[in-house]
Amino acid sequence: MRWWYLLLAVLGAALPYCQFVPWLLDHGLNIRAMVVELFSTRMGGFFGLDVLVSAVALLSFIRRDGAVRDVRMKWVPIVATCLVGVSCGLPLFLFLREQASAKDT
Repeated sequence: MRWWYLLLAVLGAALPYCQFVPWLLDHGLNIRAMVVELFSTRMGGFFGLDVLVSAVALLSFIRRDGAVRDVRMKWVPIVATCLVGVSCGLPLFLFLREQASAKDT
């Protein structure tokens, strides 16, 4: 499973950035415009808030479960979640968690 998680982490970074990079090239790092576009429709707001709550839950999970299971480099999925999103941070943490479990056996 760990290699599947790693593949999902790569896809979780590449696919969202396929949409973000062209937007960034058109608008620059305009946070205000990004928030306005994200919440310009109810569906956009739905997904934006869903991802925000999921990211907070994931960061909490990484900190707690990573400490309990002694996952090394747990800061990497934290950074990935903050810079890319849950789509990258979650599978990356699961990959590192599997790595830690494999070393214990």
